[in-house]
Amino acid sequence: MESMKTQYLKSWSGRKKEKERKKRWFLENGSLLLEELISDSNGKSIPIRSFPSDQILEATNNFDSSCFVSEDAYYKWYRGDIEDRSYMIKKFSEDKVTGHRVEEVYNDIVLSARMSNHNNFLKLLGCSLEFPFPVLVFEFAGNGVLNERGGISVNGEDSLLPWGLRLKIGKEIANAVTYLHMAFPKIIIHRDVKPMHVFLDSNWTVKLSDLSFSISLPEGKTRIEAERIIGTFGYLDPLYHATSFVTEYTDVYSFGICLLVLVTGKPVVIAGSDGDPHGILSYVVGLWENGKVNEVLDPMIAKDITSVQKSQVEMCVGLALRCCEARDEYRPKMIQVAKELKLIEALLRDTS
Repeated sequence: MESMKTQYLKSWSGRKKEKERKKRWFLENGSLLLEELISDSNGKSIPIRSFPSDQILEATNNFDSSCFVSEDAYYKWYRGDIEDRSYMIKKFSEDKVTGHRVEEVYNDIVLSARMSNHNNFLKLLGCSLEFPFPVLVFEFAGNGVLNERGGISVNGEDSLLPWGLRLKIGKEIANAVTYLHMAFPKIIIHRDVKPMHVFLDSNWTVKLSDLSFSISLPEGKTRIEAERIIGTFGYLDPLYHATSFVTEYTDVYSFGICLLVLVTGKPVVIAGSDGDPHGILSYVVGLWENGKVNEVLDPMIAKDITSVQKSQVEMCVGLALRCCEARDEYRPKMIQVAKELKLIEALLRDTS
């Protein structure tokens, strides 16, 4: 039987190793993050608070499922309270983030920090470097994150949103993507615009997130050849997939699909009457070309829609289909999309 002294020494040794491991992670993550921030900041200060790992673990109950919010392929979101304030906490999966994926973690941090002054991006407040990959701490989004049908989950059940709110969400996503395309010397392409990256605060304001896949075009250039085709099936621009070239219209296509999801309340892949899966674009095009635009709108809200709202739906569908044109020269720029959605939204105010 082990003596008390032996047990104590083992416990002390374990704590020492854990402390050394945290220190190593802190130094490795800190040096990589500092390098990325310096290269991106152009001499400007980007303040990010450092959170100790103990605070993160306590806030999320060791990343317990009771604090779980949502997940994507390479990370999970948790809700956590630190010093009587709620946060959204993003933890990357150690077993999935390997090779080139490591760069995407730091890309997310750097660009999220840069976008934090825009109201339609989820604001990065800090991170903890005492994990294998930095754990990110963002502002709290009181109404959660959109699901694959453009709705939200309430008490574990999907809840669809009223038409006016869906239109507002579409407009604000467009505003955020327009900012990426217009606000900097180098155009930034998100490359993964979809509802599941859209958070909503307590006032139902859009907070776009996840800039892991984002890429900047060379200054003065309109496209760049990507080393890897990345994005989400159903939202991925077929032209980008076929050529490997990323342009601002790559995001325009993804946004068009996103807008169709918001209008229809359906996921990007739909089971057809024949039982076979169909993409949402071909589904909507089929209805549109056969003059059945009334069937495009989510039936949950179609019965209560006014004539003005019906006009808004038709204009949104038409705009979304233009965003998804096969050739990018026929697609509008995001700033045009944002302006059109603002005008479409104003229709209801003008007639009330």
